[in-house]
Amino acid sequence: MKIHFSASSHDQALERLDTLVRLYGQSDLDDADYIVPLGGDGHMLHVLHDTMERGLPVFGMNCGGVGFLMNHYASAELPERLQAAETAPLHPLRMTAIGIDDACGDALAINEVSMLRQTHNAAHIRITVDGKIQLEQLVCDGVLLATPAGSTAYNLSAHGPIVPLGTGLLALTPISPFRPRRWRGALLAETSQVVLDILDPDFRPVSVSADSAEFRRVKSVSIKQADDITLNLLYDPGFSLSDRAIAEQFIT
Repeated sequence: MKIHFSASSHDQALERLDTLVRLYGQSDLDDADYIVPLGGDGHMLHVLHDTMERGLPVFGMNCGGVGFLMNHYASAELPERLQAAETAPLHPLRMTAIGIDDACGDALAINEVSMLRQTHNAAHIRITVDGKIQLEQLVCDGVLLATPAGSTAYNLSAHGPIVPLGTGLLALTPISPFRPRRWRGALLAETSQVVLDILDPDFRPVSVSADSAEFRRVKSVSIKQADDITLNLLYDPGFSLSDRAIAEQFIT
C-alpha cells in the first residue's frame, strides 16, 4: 500500500507527519494509492483542489479544530483503516463568473460558491434556476450555493439547512437578506443550473468566491455541478459525512 501524506503548517500536523512517514514511508503522488491529509478542513480542501485530477481516494485525519471533513487521528493500523474505509463520492460545483468588464473566470468549489457585496451598498441579485427566474430581486449582503459537504460550513453559519450526502440536493442560502424579508433560501436538485445576475453592478459591486478562488466586480455568475469530476473521500465505518450531517441536526 503506497500512501502520500500531506500536512498543514501547524506544529501538531508536522509532528504527526514525521511519525506516519517513519511508520509507513512517503510515496510520491504519481505512485500513491491513497492520499492522507493531516490538518483541518482548510488543508483538506487545499489538498482536494490540488489533486482533483488524479482521482485518488483521500483519507483525511484531523490535526486541527472541528475537522468536519476529517477522520480522527491515530497512527496505528492505518493500512487496515484505509482498506475498511467507506467511500463518500463528491462532485464539486463549476462556477463561471463574468466581470463588469466582460472578462470571464472559471473555478471549482467543493464547499460553496458565495457572493458578497463589496461596499456599504446592499447587493441586488436576480436568481434564475434552470432558465426560469425564481427571484426577480434579492436585496442582501450576498447569497451562496453549497454542496452537501459544504452545507455545515459557511452555509450553516448563514442559517442555511444541513444537507446529508446522497440526498441529491444543493442549498441556496441568502446572506443577511433584507428583501424579500421572509425568504430563507431553497433546496435545489443537484442537476440544477443556477444563474446569479447582479443588478446595477457598477453602483453595487459584488465579489464571488468558489472556495478560496475570488473574483471581484462581477455582473453575472453561473453555477452547475461538475458531474465529470468525482472526489472519493474515505471515512471510517460509522463516521461518514452523511452520518455526521444527520447527527449535526440534533445538536442543541
